[in-house]
Amino acid sequence: MSVMPSATPLTLLTQPKPLRLGFLGTGWIGRHRMAALAGQAGVEVAALSDRDPVSLAAAQAVAADAAVADDLDELLAMDLDGIVIATPSALHAAQAIKALCAGVAVFCQKPLGRNAAEVEDVIEAARINDRLLGVDMSYRFTAAMKAIRGLVREQALGRVHSIDLQFHNAYGPDKPWFYDPLESGGGCVMDLGIHLVDLALWTLGFPAVTLVESDLKQGGKPLCEPGGACEDHAFATLRLADGATVRLACSWGLHAGQDAVISAAFYGTQGGARLRNIGGSFYDFMGEHMQGTQCVPLSLPPDDWGGRAAIDWARRLAEGRGFDPASTELLEVARVLDRIYAGR
Repeated sequence: MSVMPSATPLTLLTQPKPLRLGFLGTGWIGRHRMAALAGQAGVEVAALSDRDPVSLAAAQAVAADAAVADDLDELLAMDLDGIVIATPSALHAAQAIKALCAGVAVFCQKPLGRNAAEVEDVIEAARINDRLLGVDMSYRFTAAMKAIRGLVREQALGRVHSIDLQFHNAYGPDKPWFYDPLESGGGCVMDLGIHLVDLALWTLGFPAVTLVESDLKQGGKPLCEPGGACEDHAFATLRLADGATVRLACSWGLHAGQDAVISAAFYGTQGGARLRNIGGSFYDFMGEHMQGTQCVPLSLPPDDWGGRAAIDWARRLAEGRGFDPASTELLEVARVLDRIYAGR
């Protein structure tokens, strides 16, 4: 498996002093987001915290001058402007709320919460304390999806009536907590499907979802009691208020013949557009514009998209932004996931 490259450096606004950022959780994804932010002018990796000494040592190799904190409380005592959270999912909501209530901006890995109630509590904490909240919905920042969203918004595809979404990971997670619904909030839908639901709703401008039907499986058998085990294969159909249909499929450990199958296709009355991964890669994508039998590339690799969501959050933080009402979009995604797990 290839390693995600760090994002292309983008200079933040000039400011009297650098943004002091703390990093809570320095595993693989936390270190990659840290490396992306460390490459930005105007950002200081001020502090690190992780209970795993191996992960912490790997982070210190990148940010040797950063202070080390035992826990979130110590981080919050370090006069930070923002905290990047990359801990297990069960901890996200409580940690984000604690930081926001202490007056510190938050950039959190997905999911922001294990259910819509947790997500709503975090958003409310950001609103009350007027602090910037960001979540790593990173696929929005691929060149392919930005181009596709532009076509949809310009009505170049006509009326979009069908959306097909896939995210199949041939491996599955490598941490035990992912397989415990109390720790993770759910299985492949929470891990992978969240990105697909977000891409569909974000691209279409967050239309109302009028109906949700789902079929969750574990080990090839129907998951009769969601919440008792984590699904490793899922299908879902969403009906949107404008009549469009969204079909979603995601899985862990599928015999896919390659590392991953990832795609998001939008079909309209005048054309189609699609993001798809290349050669089974988790990181290399192309965008395509289809009309009849013709297919024109919208974007091609290389595209250094991995850290762009974090960089965007840091840029807005450097501009002095507080609560962003757009963060309520995260609640709409969480509500759809709740309905997928409820099967309605």
